[in-house]
Amino acid sequence: MIRPTRPLFALCLTLALPISSGFAAAPDPETSFLKPPQEAKPGVWWHWMGSNVSREGITRDLEAFKEGGIAAATIFGMADVCTPWAGHIENSPNDGLLAFTDPWWKLVRHAAAEGKRLGIDVGIHNCPGYTSTGGPWITPELAMQQIFQSRTEIEGGKPFSGVLPKPEIDPRGDMLFPMINKDTGVLEKPVIEGRKTYWRDIAVLAVPAEGIIAKDRIIDLTNQMDASGTLRWTPPDGGNWAIHRFGHTTMGALTQPNQWEIMGLECDKMSEKAVTFHLQHVLGELKKHLGPLVGTGLQHMLLDSYEAGTPSWTPLMPQEFQQRRGYDLKSFLPVLAGRVVGSDADTAKFRADFDRTIADLYRDVLFKVMERMLRAENLRFVCEPYGGPFHTGEVAPHVHRVMTEFWAANRFNATVQGGIQNAGNGKTHNILEAEAFTGAPDQCSWTETPGWLKTVGDEAYLMGINRFILHTNPHQPWDDRFKPGMTMGQWGCHFGRTQTWWEPGKAWLAYLARCQALLQWGERVPESAAWFSPVDGNAAPRSVHRRDGSSHLFFIAVPAGESGKALASFRVGKMAPELWDPVTGRMRDLTDYRVDGDVVRFELDFASGQSHFVVFRKPSTKAQPTVRNFPATREAATVSGSWQVSFDPKWGGPKQAVTFSDLTDWTTHAEAGIRHYSGTAVYRTKFNLADLPAGASFLDLGTVNHLARVRINGSDLGVIWCAPWRVEIPAGLLKPSANLLEVAVTNVWANRLIGDEQEPDDCEWLNGHAHPGRYLKRFPDWFVKGQRRPSSGRYGFTTWNYFNKDSKLIPSGLLGPVRVLAADWNQSASAIPNGVFAEPSASTANEAAFEAGLPKADARVPLAGNAETVNTQDHGGAKDASPLFNGTTRNGSGGAETIDDGKTFRSYAKGDSLLLKIEGGARAIREIQTFAGHRDQRASQAYSVWIAKAGAPESFTKIADARVNSQGGSTLLRVPVDAENVVAVRFDFADGPLGGNVYREIVLIGPATQSEAR
Repeated sequence: MIRPTRPLFALCLTLALPISSGFAAAPDPETSFLKPPQEAKPGVWWHWMGSNVSREGITRDLEAFKEGGIAAATIFGMADVCTPWAGHIENSPNDGLLAFTDPWWKLVRHAAAEGKRLGIDVGIHNCPGYTSTGGPWITPELAMQQIFQSRTEIEGGKPFSGVLPKPEIDPRGDMLFPMINKDTGVLEKPVIEGRKTYWRDIAVLAVPAEGIIAKDRIIDLTNQMDASGTLRWTPPDGGNWAIHRFGHTTMGALTQPNQWEIMGLECDKMSEKAVTFHLQHVLGELKKHLGPLVGTGLQHMLLDSYEAGTPSWTPLMPQEFQQRRGYDLKSFLPVLAGRVVGSDADTAKFRADFDRTIADLYRDVLFKVMERMLRAENLRFVCEPYGGPFHTGEVAPHVHRVMTEFWAANRFNATVQGGIQNAGNGKTHNILEAEAFTGAPDQCSWTETPGWLKTVGDEAYLMGINRFILHTNPHQPWDDRFKPGMTMGQWGCHFGRTQTWWEPGKAWLAYLARCQALLQWGERVPESAAWFSPVDGNAAPRSVHRRDGSSHLFFIAVPAGESGKALASFRVGKMAPELWDPVTGRMRDLTDYRVDGDVVRFELDFASGQSHFVVFRKPSTKAQPTVRNFPATREAATVSGSWQVSFDPKWGGPKQAVTFSDLTDWTTHAEAGIRHYSGTAVYRTKFNLADLPAGASFLDLGTVNHLARVRINGSDLGVIWCAPWRVEIPAGLLKPSANLLEVAVTNVWANRLIGDEQEPDDCEWLNGHAHPGRYLKRFPDWFVKGQRRPSSGRYGFTTWNYFNKDSKLIPSGLLGPVRVLAADWNQSASAIPNGVFAEPSASTANEAAFEAGLPKADARVPLAGNAETVNTQDHGGAKDASPLFNGTTRNGSGGAETIDDGKTFRSYAKGDSLLLKIEGGARAIREIQTFAGHRDQRASQAYSVWIAKAGAPESFTKIADARVNSQGGSTLLRVPVDAENVVAVRFDFADGPLGGNVYREIVLIGPATQSEAR
């Protein structure tokens, strides 16, 4: 019986993420902070959408990048629109312009020349679309390959003569994503002719039809099959035999999402011949059209995150496998048909060896060849080296600048891939770039703002990323009347010069540059020598530590929703602290601090989502405890009364200034031109000050939607875009009366686009294919011909529409209250809290070494019992506190993993408490050690410690607040106690970043001997 089948060997994808290489740090970080170098400034992915590219638009884009502080732009030749897959928009003014063809290369040359003129690092993705390496120049022979097989079953002992069929192969490409057929409009994976016409035999093997195949029962018939596929053979007696005809053809994976006409096969990443051919073609076109601008104007080439699928063959696989693994591949080919050869262990070993060989070839061919060929042309090799059938840590040394990615969200939900910073020979890439703020429609629909993006960006910095490449900044080819203009279809965040907040948003870009300059300075210290204890509010700061010689800096941030005061402790020696504000660029000394041994302590204040840099570069001098680190403020005046508000009539606003008797949301206004307004409106009013502040003061705007530039009495005080939503007023600027206040408030595009939906439509649309939303079916004739717009009530023009007439408007405008706050820097005594604060161990233990850190049994203070007060319903782990005193942090199986076996852990959260009673009455306690461990942030710890003594056994005194945050793994906290006659210890727990924390062991440690009197 003949049963053609399509086996295919499922190969594991190893997911991971990337980083980057760095510049020589300045001896003093101040230089980098005040004037960030080019490599510290953010870059953009510059998506050229289909045929919609123009010389004038290229120059306008690049000049805007220069003015805005964007230092790099990577060109992608994309489809007209992403739906999320490749789609086409008809009737483009530039219809017929195809990426990677001669007219398009001329535009790339213009971009490279303009980039060189402006000092912008222009680069290009190595092929059409963003995945992966290929194009229409790749033939089926040079494309990614798959192994297939057919099975012909025959009876033992009987002669067989016949044609062994080729397997039935789906002619549609084996690719991850479909695309929209330009001719039919159908969303499909296209038919690939090579999967019908290209076939190369590998081997013909006869094996017993059933059961485990003994190695000596595999018969090689490869040389007995003729060119027509005919085989004549008589099998041995005894049972049926299966004849497997193995061969390979192209996977049919195509580059995407790019224009249909230039979609091409992905090259074979395991074939040096194929990778070399692909790069020679692309580099040849670059050199042909750009000449000396290659390596000078166009400076880098990108390989984006791997999305081409996993091949299962390459023509030289038998030789490569033999050389690398030391045995013949052919005898194990039946494994790829789903059979067991030798034994289960033998089969598993072969599968692992096969995967290993693929990973080796990706490393030694794709990555090494790209590195070598790009270096020869003076081009930097930039890559997100993860997601494919290779190992990130192995390929990262062959990448000149590694990247990871993270998406726009309320919190940072990505990871930094293990090994991504491996630069080889024990070195690490200093710069870790990231495709930053990639946006899905449910998060980013012309609604995103710098203030909202700040939290996830700060968390990315805390994870070790130190340069953002903003995703996305689509090229804008058309007249500036047409805004928001081109998009990447449903994908954004939306950056670039057509954003409503592009001009005020330059303040945010400057923030990114300052942060990245310092986070690239020096070297990262893996274990941050900083910890924080709450003082007031719910701020739970996290930090990242950089060091160069004796100088240290710490980036410290809290997420949105957290604010208050925290006691900060830094193990840096006897150094004086400075506070550098990356939002404003201001630098100042902190005066109220305490040096305890090699630890410097002081309070830090945090508004919601605020971040600071704390810098140590000078020896400690005498602190000034009567001068505050952060000023106290009092209200000197509330700016009340009416405001004159001017809107831009070009975008639907009223022609004359409007009087606002009080500060209200634009979306509640009776006038549609205000309710649906997007852009900048200028508020003006005058105010008096009966209580004129003597020195510097602050203007607090209260609630702002979404950015605001402030001027007082003609002086520009800068842009406010994030908490604490206030700006400093220099001393002497304010007058007793008639102070002129101007606040230019900018909101997002959403409201204007929703307002447009109230009007008759003058464009044709098609529905997207994943999230709600529509894309432009064709550029309307009035647009192409430059005629007056038929629907005169519409103001916005874009290629992707997220909205309908019933979409919810986004709160907008200045809501206040607007107040002048007098600043008081004087205090009567130090604000540093009294008491002893817990400290993490000098080197946080990893899970494997965790057990070794446990104190010996004879050092422990024996316990008479414990009692819990538990307020949460389900903690997980044991039903009581017993795992905390079982002498091990391990689970019941002896491993380090968190297993809910009742023996491993006990989870505690806010409102929970644990009382420990000392055995035998009162004892001396020198220290408490607490151990926590988990794979995520529940490895953090947060609690306060109270003790009761023999003289007053019911009266508890607080001795410490303990907190340490962890991304996962394990933490050890040491709480110094040094108390005599202790009869009980109580822990009052608080939440960690994810709520409850996973505690493994609690140990009370006594003096060297417990023989003292009780």
